[in-house]
Amino acid sequence: MGRSRIKEPPQRLPFERPSGLWHRLARAVRFRLIVPILRSRHSPEHTARGVMVGLICACLPSPIGQMGIALAVWVVARRLFKWDFSLIQGIAWTWTTNVFTAAPVYYWFFLTGQFLLGRWDDLSGYDTFVETFTTTMNAETGFIDGLLAVGRLVVVEWGFAMWVGSIPWAALCGWIGYRVSLRFVIAYRLARARRLERRLASQRRPA
Repeated sequence: MGRSRIKEPPQRLPFERPSGLWHRLARAVRFRLIVPILRSRHSPEHTARGVMVGLICACLPSPIGQMGIALAVWVVARRLFKWDFSLIQGIAWTWTTNVFTAAPVYYWFFLTGQFLLGRWDDLSGYDTFVETFTTTMNAETGFIDGLLAVGRLVVVEWGFAMWVGSIPWAALCGWIGYRVSLRFVIAYRLARARRLERRLASQRRPA
């Protein structure tokens, strides 16, 4: 009988990229949210306003249409109020609430709304909330019917409390998003300008 060989775990090549869940999530955040900010050619204020609007729209407790809401805000703001912001940033940052984050975010809005409305005796548990939300989403009634069911659940049954609870969080997230993204864009562009100056200075030096 030959000796059995112990299989060694496969080793990742130096150039092979990791493919774990957190790595994919980090890549999605980078390419969906950070890269558009870095590539923006508008003023820092223009870009930061887009981030602010996107986060505010992301906080609206609606199962569908957040990107559409950002587009509608952009059109109305430009035509009626002569106020502009980056539509790309506005649409991109609505992605912060998605199919993975919707349940806990909506639940937090629901709890906040119930507290603000003084409904201390009507606080659903998180498990019950997520189970109801997931059951509605996974109902075997077709995609469109499922979306309508979630819309009815969010707007009719829990909608008022969610909307009330989302207002302070939308304002807070929008303000934080504007301040942080503004400083980030300004710092990034200053650092890029300094690198360019050093490069040009090194090229002008005599050999």
